[in-house]
Amino acid sequence: MKRLMVLSVLGAFALPAAVAAPDGAALYTEKTCIACHGSKGNKPLLPNYPKIAGQNAAYTEQQMNDIKSGARANGQTAAMAGIMHLVNDEEIKVLAAWLETLK
Repeated sequence: MKRLMVLSVLGAFALPAAVAAPDGAALYTEKTCIACHGSKGNKPLLPNYPKIAGQNAAYTEQQMNDIKSGARANGQTAAMAGIMHLVNDEEIKVLAAWLETLK
């Protein structure tokens, strides 16, 4: 009986259930990527914005990190630099992985 009580008390201090991983499609909309790159990353707002659907995840992740840090400041990066503060490192990985799955 005491053992069950101890286990019950210890169970109350267990780690919380794992938080669901962010959804790439939801993040893409929430972080406003959709506004410039189109609903599926293949119809950008302006012709000189990149089509990012199907892009290699490692490449996309690196580009987003470089724009966020300021390491990349050429081309159309000024438009993205203003919003990259909205996206954390985990979200960048999720977005890049999701974009890679698109056609």
